[in-house]
Amino acid sequence: MKGFLKIISFEEALSFNFINLKNTNFARSHTRNMKLDERIDCFAELGRLLRESLEGRAGKYSEYVEQLIFRQQNHNPWFTTENVRMAIEAIAINLTHEKLKKWTGMYQQLEDISEPRKVAIVMAGNIPLVGFHDLLCVLITGNRALVKTSSKDPELPVSIAELLYGINNEFRHYIEFSDGPVKNFDAVIATGSNNTSRYFEYYFSKYHHLIRKNRNSIAILRGDENSQEFKKLGEDIFTYFGLGCRNVSKIFIPEYLDPETLFSHWQEYAHLTEHSKYGNNYDYYKAVYLVNKIPFLDSGFCLMKEDTGMASPVSVIFYEYYRRDEDFSFLTGPEREKIQCIVGKGMVEFGQTQWPELWDYPDNIDTIEFILKKF
Repeated sequence: MKGFLKIISFEEALSFNFINLKNTNFARSHTRNMKLDERIDCFAELGRLLRESLEGRAGKYSEYVEQLIFRQQNHNPWFTTENVRMAIEAIAINLTHEKLKKWTGMYQQLEDISEPRKVAIVMAGNIPLVGFHDLLCVLITGNRALVKTSSKDPELPVSIAELLYGINNEFRHYIEFSDGPVKNFDAVIATGSNNTSRYFEYYFSKYHHLIRKNRNSIAILRGDENSQEFKKLGEDIFTYFGLGCRNVSKIFIPEYLDPETLFSHWQEYAHLTEHSKYGNNYDYYKAVYLVNKIPFLDSGFCLMKEDTGMASPVSVIFYEYYRRDEDFSFLTGPEREKIQCIVGKGMVEFGQTQWPELWDYPDNIDTIEFILKKF
């Protein structure tokens, strides 16, 4: 029946081989190295299958993808159906022959991979499939991935791997998922908070490593933005409840602009307080600011607080006034390392923070170059 979705449990998905965890380890013997063109073809096919499923077209994996999307909110309340669908779409639109060839064409060394390395990936779980790009980087270079998923996002990466196995079973030789501590690898990419990064730095110090910490994104308003640009800024702020490093958490505003006028452009997000976790954050910080007599602006679904900090809590947006002659020198100093995206005219376009290209790397560090580097 059109529009009917049969709901199955995670355990049922396992029994139907939707998520075959037992078969996600490396095979004991590796038969051959996949050529770059073959890897590109496989990921382009993955992109096609995902786009086909998201568009509601009947296909081999359409029901599988739809049920996968629907299930996530049962495991992680932040992973709403809308957010998971958007995360998959952001991946799918990049997995085309054209984009994959343009991206890989930037690295001549990719044609010369003869001895695959094993790269451990310790994934974060703040937004759905946030670790997919690292997995893609390892696999597109012809190397092997040893993946430690986040407890907040344990199913999605495994399920995407299952799709790859269906496209080309050779990927079973290239992907391993670990339930415990990662070991026996050549290099590691680990993403976490500022606190966990210190542990990663210590634990992985003897390995070739790329450790990612907390980052936030900011917007710089000139004051001559139009209504559509202000509306799209709302997408940069509220998508994924503001949990991603590409979400704008701080706005720089010219002295003559009243920040409260922004609320009228963001009314489509008023429903966010109906989400229990987001709503609890909103109520909590509102109460804290009231009790401590801290000035703030209240839209009824988010708070704006004048603050020099960059990282605002969920449901809170920091803002800071600047003068026309402000030089923003911090953008080239140590503070720049804490910023992922800068939104504004002549910078990242409004509404585009959650749609990075394949070559828009986290922390602005080229992951492919890291993987290809001799060590």
